[in-house]
Amino acid sequence: MASSASIRKQGLNNMPMALLPPIPLYRRLLRTHRKHLPKEMRLLGDEYIKSEFRSHRNIENPVHIIGFLSEWQMYAQKLEGDEWIGEKMDQGKIEKMSGEIIP
Repeated sequence: MASSASIRKQGLNNMPMALLPPIPLYRRLLRTHRKHLPKEMRLLGDEYIKSEFRSHRNIENPVHIIGFLSEWQMYAQKLEGDEWIGEKMDQGKIEKMSGEIIP
């Protein structure tokens, strides 16, 4: 169990949030891009989000759905916090990506 000191140290931004449903999360991501990214990055990011949400529209595996939504929600939280600037991507996540994503 986390002590109150460790909770204060982590801050409120790092506290886990309830998962947003797909459509509100999709809208939040697009708003976050609009607010925090330069135009070129925003256009690329918006297209990527749209294609990912379209391709996952008919997924029925609950574990896959929860993983998909939680990763996108963590991405939105990072962008909103500006801690991501200059951060390198986790090597474990890179290894899990398909060849279509990474040439």
